[in-house]
Amino acid sequence: DGCGHLVTYQDSGTMTSKNYPGTYPNHTVCEKTITVPKGKRLILRLGDLDIESQTCASDYLLFTSSSDQYGPYCGSMTVPKELLLNTSEVTVRFESGSHISGRGFLLTYASSDHPDLITCLERASHYLKTEYSKFCPAGCRDVAGDISGNMVDGYRDTSLLCKAAIHAGIIADELGGQISVLQRKGISRYEGILANGVLSRDGSLSDKRFLFTSNGCSRSLSFEPDGQIRASSSWQSVNESGDQVHWSPGQARLQDQGPSWASGDSSNNHKPREWLEIDLGEKKKITGIRTTGSTQSNFNFYVKSFVMNFKNNNSKWKTYKGIVNNEEKVFQGNSNFRDPVQNNFIPPIVARYVRVVPQTWHQRIALKVELIGCQITQGNDSLVWRKTSQSTSVSTKKEDETITRPIPSEETSTGINITTVAIPLVLLVVLVFAGMGIFAAFRKKKKKGSPYGSAEAQKTDCWKQIKYPFARHQSAEFTISYDNEKEMTQKLDLITSDMAG
Repeated sequence: DGCGHLVTYQDSGTMTSKNYPGTYPNHTVCEKTITVPKGKRLILRLGDLDIESQTCASDYLLFTSSSDQYGPYCGSMTVPKELLLNTSEVTVRFESGSHISGRGFLLTYASSDHPDLITCLERASHYLKTEYSKFCPAGCRDVAGDISGNMVDGYRDTSLLCKAAIHAGIIADELGGQISVLQRKGISRYEGILANGVLSRDGSLSDKRFLFTSNGCSRSLSFEPDGQIRASSSWQSVNESGDQVHWSPGQARLQDQGPSWASGDSSNNHKPREWLEIDLGEKKKITGIRTTGSTQSNFNFYVKSFVMNFKNNNSKWKTYKGIVNNEEKVFQGNSNFRDPVQNNFIPPIVARYVRVVPQTWHQRIALKVELIGCQITQGNDSLVWRKTSQSTSVSTKKEDETITRPIPSEETSTGINITTVAIPLVLLVVLVFAGMGIFAAFRKKKKKGSPYGSAEAQKTDCWKQIKYPFARHQSAEFTISYDNEKEMTQKLDLITSDMAG
């Protein structure tokens, strides 16, 4: 097997020869068929090709489709950086004989929906524009190459673009995706951090740096230490003075000084029995989490891996799963007691309650956490009805939906002013009763021989005339429809009905 790193998704992927960027092995064959959705054309981009042979007799790279052949390529021959095929499927074949050196190849691909495809080896320093957008394929996280910096201060321009985008939580490695890049003046020092399985390094002064534009849902979500943080257990230690030190769940906020939360169980049997639970008070959009260990140098405790559970009011706990394999996703945690680690949720978690469930740890489970995200607002969550009126509303939250019903206010949701309807109605009723009084006084003067007929008949006819005007009512029926896959919209039917007295 001469195949190396291989990550494929629905419409993009990355592939390398074995040992890349080291020397590929002798006498091996790598053959894989890659596809994009039918009806799309396949784009191939060669990020690197270093094959020792000059004749392509025994060492070569070849692409074959049902109707065409591209290659073989080897040696110092001119190789196209990009191939746009007239098919959605191609077989990649890499063969090696006896050789001394050569890195082999690195290949990325995507469907024709992404003409701005780049490889995992592109760096920001390759581009001169101050703003640009590119498509990163799936599978760039584990490709060799450094990045320096972080998602807040930016990245040194020598950093790999797609690996930096994964580090920043802009795209998921298993999916790839579109990135929007802003180039800015460099800074004197870049601080590295472990995030989303990628370790960025500290970097020195550079002329330029770059940042990514995002959806803005990346602020710290607040929660109070008392009442909003719970845990399965907590630990009490004794300090040098003989005093008890509480490692309670209320100490689990990343921004707070002092010891972290630590579990009462110090066994290292790797059974996920312990958890730390956070109540955000209401349903929110959670896009990431930052964690540290104990933060205390004399207590080298930290969580090495964890899973995330979440739920809403009156619902069952659910486990966050990976997009591609739909299996429980295990996040890479801390590697020491001190340095923070960030993991992003792509797609985000939309929930009120979350639990961090440690899977592996060092010596004892110890955690400080910070949740990243934003309020659920118009346009950033498909489960929320987009409110288009100014009426006051009451929200009833369920596991998978948010229903909002109007309550009486000065203005209805269609903009009809209730006052303008009520005043004429009151005046009409006053006039009717005044007319009845005048009619009664007039009838007293004519006790007998009334040309208008009997009193009972007059009464009946009068009531027939005035019955409906003041007995007429208006009622409003509001129907709210929603779709879990699309943004909820309000449907308003105003029904006017005649009601008999």
